[in-house]
Amino acid sequence: MSERLDTIQFSGAAGVIDCALDWPIDTPRGWALILHPHPLHGGARDNKVVTTLSRCATQQGLLVVRPDFRGVGLSAGQFDQSRGETVDMLALIEQFSNRFAQWPDGPWLVAGFSFGTSVAAQVHAELADAGAASPRALVLAGTAVNRFRFRQVQPPADTLLVHGELDDVVPLSEGMEFAREHQLPMVVLPQAGHFFHGKLIQLRELVSRHLAGLGT
Repeated sequence: MSERLDTIQFSGAAGVIDCALDWPIDTPRGWALILHPHPLHGGARDNKVVTTLSRCATQQGLLVVRPDFRGVGLSAGQFDQSRGETVDMLALIEQFSNRFAQWPDGPWLVAGFSFGTSVAAQVHAELADAGAASPRALVLAGTAVNRFRFRQVQPPADTLLVHGELDDVVPLSEGMEFAREHQLPMVVLPQAGHFFHGKLIQLRELVSRHLAGLGT
C-alpha cells in the first residue's frame, strides 16, 4: 500500500490519537487525512475501504495519516457521536502542520468512509468557518454525514461522493438525499454493498482519477 508504514501519535481532547502513517515512494508533496467507519461496529484505521483510499493518496505523492478514533486501538477516550472526533481531528490537523512544516503550501485532502464521512465533512466546515486553510479535496464513500451531523456543513462543489448501489448499511437513498441537499453529483457503483466487497479496485481507480484530475 505504501513505501513505508510508520505510526505516530497526536493529542486530542480525550488524550492520545494513535495513527498509522503511509508514506509514498518519493518525497511527499502533501498529505491526506483518511477517516474510518463507526468505532462501535468494528471500524478502525485498517478497514479495507480506508486502506484503499490511502493507496489512492500515496500514489498521488501524499503522506497519509490514518487515525484510530476515540476508544479504538491505542486511542484514548470513548465514542462521541462525531462531536469529540471532529474536535480531535482539528487538533490533529494543527499538530500535523506544526510537525511537518516542510509542506506549508502542499496539497492536502480529507477523505472518509461511512461514519468517517460525517467527521470529514464537519472538519471541512469547521475549518472554513475559522478561515483556516481548507483541504484541496473532500472524498466521501458510503456517505453517512447526516446520521452524525451536529452542525451545518458546506461540502465544496468538487466533493467526490461514492456509494454502492446495494448498500444495506447506509441506503443509496440516504446518500442521494445528501447529494441532493448540497447539489453534488454522486458516483454509484453497480452491485456494490456498503463495504465495496469485490469493487475495491473500481473504487481505487475512481478515486485515483478524481485526485489526479484535481492536481492533488
